[in-house]
Amino acid sequence: MAVATVLLFGGNDPSGGAGIAADIETLAACGCQAAPVVTALTVQDSVDVQRVVATPAELLQAQAMAVIADMPLAAVKIGLIASLESVEVVAAICHRLSPLPIVLDPVLSAGGGSPLATRALITALRHRLLPAVTVLTPNIDEAAQLAPEAVTLTEMAQSLTRDGVPWQLITGTHEHPPKKEVHNRLFQQGEERLSTAWPRLEATYHGSGCTLASALAAGLARGEEMIVAAEQAQRFTWESLRAGARLGRGQWHPNRRYLHSV
Repeated sequence: MAVATVLLFGGNDPSGGAGIAADIETLAACGCQAAPVVTALTVQDSVDVQRVVATPAELLQAQAMAVIADMPLAAVKIGLIASLESVEVVAAICHRLSPLPIVLDPVLSAGGGSPLATRALITALRHRLLPAVTVLTPNIDEAAQLAPEAVTLTEMAQSLTRDGVPWQLITGTHEHPPKKEVHNRLFQQGEERLSTAWPRLEATYHGSGCTLASALAAGLARGEEMIVAAEQAQRFTWESLRAGARLGRGQWHPNRRYLHSV
């Protein structure tokens, strides 16, 4: 049987909780093949990020083009982009790969709170990359940074639609103050298409956003409709978090192999 291959753009996390490691684990659990392109090397653990070094633009492009020339792709998932030059490279590649489904998890800050994107980088994401993206998966804080003129979630979705993204899955994990349930909302062209609620887990997790975006990319790569893929990706992510463990001194790691750990 043919296996759907997903091109990944993301940073390497040596703790294995987030970034490319999280993407690969998620895609494998969801029955897809990962084609990982490393956008940055990081020094981080389960507590926070200490250092990020962007992959040189030429090497970033060469990694991706080697895969594109070699195998058919079914989807693209994008995580950490660490430089303006990287934005340009990834945007050009994504425009070239259209109409493949392209999922962007806008990694703007680390789980420990350290910022990972400057205002200039956020502006470049909006103007250069978002027009090539099929679906964006920000948490509330990230959506607010990408749509600073908006106040409500609907206004954020409408602003992001004007920037060129037809779908937005905005998660409520960072809602202030936190509620007993995490409410996630899927928008299409600024109109709500799906609202889901998940029991809020007590721990905080390293790589939850990567897991959600990669699971969504896997569903789209397998040919699922957006609403179905979004529902299944949320279920996979929540179950992975519920089965997670605290492996270090900070946030918990999701267990993306939970189906095989019972």
